[in-house]
Amino acid sequence: MSPGVPTHHLGIDVGVTNLKWATLESDGDDWRVLDRGQVPTLSAEGPEAVVARIGESARAAIERRPSIASLGIGVPGLYDPAAGTTRFLVNMPGDWRDREVAAPVSQALGLPVALINDARAFGLAELRLGAGRGVRSLVGLTLGTGIGGVIAIDGHVHLGHDGTAGEIGHQVIDPDGPSCNCGNNGCLESFARADRIAEACGTDSVEAAVAAAEAGDPRALEGLASVGRYLGIGIGNMITLISPDRVVIGGGIAAAGAPLLDPLRAEVSRRVLTTALSDVEIVLAELGTWAGAIGAAVHGAESAVASDESVSHASAATQVRA
Repeated sequence: MSPGVPTHHLGIDVGVTNLKWATLESDGDDWRVLDRGQVPTLSAEGPEAVVARIGESARAAIERRPSIASLGIGVPGLYDPAAGTTRFLVNMPGDWRDREVAAPVSQALGLPVALINDARAFGLAELRLGAGRGVRSLVGLTLGTGIGGVIAIDGHVHLGHDGTAGEIGHQVIDPDGPSCNCGNNGCLESFARADRIAEACGTDSVEAAVAAAEAGDPRALEGLASVGRYLGIGIGNMITLISPDRVVIGGGIAAAGAPLLDPLRAEVSRRVLTTALSDVEIVLAELGTWAGAIGAAVHGAESAVASDESVSHASAATQVRA
C-alpha cells in the first residue's frame, strides 16, 4: 500500500467460540494495531444469527473508530472469494453451504468486505506484523483442532484461484494412514490434530499433554516426539517445494516447545536434501490468538486497494478506446 495519509481497517476472526476483532492503521508498509476486542460467537444459534453478529460487532468497532475504510472477515473453512459466500465450515454448527456473508455485512455497513480463510489470515498477519516481517517467502502452520496452513511468495499470501491454496494440513504423508476430517486418508492433519495429539500422549486434551510433557511424563514426551516427526515430514515437503525464507509455527500446541520442536527440526534435517537449511528459519508465531483478526484486517485493506486499482485500470482502458 502506498504511503500517505494513514488509513484504518477492521478485521473479524470468526471462531466457533468467539468473534475477535482488530482495528489496524496502515501507513504504507507500516501496520499498527489500534484497538481490539471479542464477543461470544454463539455459533449454536446458526449461520443467520452469526452473520448478524458479525455485522453488530463490526458496527460497534466502527463506532469506536469511525474512519474505518474496509472490513476483512476470516472464516474457519472453505469459501468463495468472488461470491463472498462460505462453502464448508467443518466445525461450525448449521448449514454454511453457499451462505452469503460478505454482501449482507457490506450492505449493512457501507464498506467493502472481503473473506479469507482464518489460517491464511494468520499467515498474512505474521507476514506483515509478526514473525514473518521482512521475508519474501514464508510457510506457516497453525496447530489446533486441525492444521491450518499458509504460503507466501514474493511478499504476498498465495490464495490460489479459489482461496484454498496453502492447505498444508491436507497434504498426504501416508496413503494408508488414518482418516482425516476432510474425507481423505493419511493427511498430515490426521496425525497431528488436537485429538490425535491427546490420544498419542494419553491425555484428555492438548493442554494436558503439554503439561504432562513439562512434568516429564514418558508417554506424553513420546507422543509429542511422534507428532513432531510427522510435522517435520510435512514441513520438509513444503521446504523442498518452495524453499521459503522462514517457517512460522503457531497455535496452542506450539507452546509444547522443545519436546515437539526438537523432533520436528530433526526430521526436517533428515528429509530436506535439495536446499540449504541454514538459510531457512523455523520460528514460533508472535501474534497469538489475535493473528486471525489482524490478518483479516490486512486482507480487507489490500483487497479494497486491488479492487480500486482494477476499477481505475478498467476506466482508463475505456477512455482510451473512446
